[in-house]
Amino acid sequence: MAFQLPDPATPFGERVARRLHDDSIIWLTTIDSKGIPQPNPVWFLWDATTSTILVYSKAGAKRHEHLQKNPRISLNFDSSSGGNIVVLTGEAHLSLDDPPADQHPIFVAKYQDFINRTFSTAKNFATLYPVSLRIHPATLRGF
Repeated sequence: MAFQLPDPATPFGERVARRLHDDSIIWLTTIDSKGIPQPNPVWFLWDATTSTILVYSKAGAKRHEHLQKNPRISLNFDSSSGGNIVVLTGEAHLSLDDPPADQHPIFVAKYQDFINRTFSTAKNFATLYPVSLRIHPATLRGF
């Protein structure tokens, strides 16, 4: 069965949809070869048409090695007060089907200010983060 978000007419469903669309950072946790969780903050883009998440990653990042051995991951958003919890689990795989970050207009639009401040251009960002990861959520929990 394909992954589905909760009904956006519910308070939790609205929060999940808003955070997937508006938040700029999500924590991606992979499992290393010793079985130790390795959380890292990543920039992401929710793709509503495929119910997947796109992440652009640095070349040579350890997470690629982790994912080749174990594609199971978790994702979670920050929570400053113990509420507004959203945790997704699923699998992540290297993607050869996605364009480089600078050629993905929706990704560039979402992160334009950050890219300009930190990398000067989207091309510079894409050069440093050339690896596309597609995350396929399977479960969602939170409150």
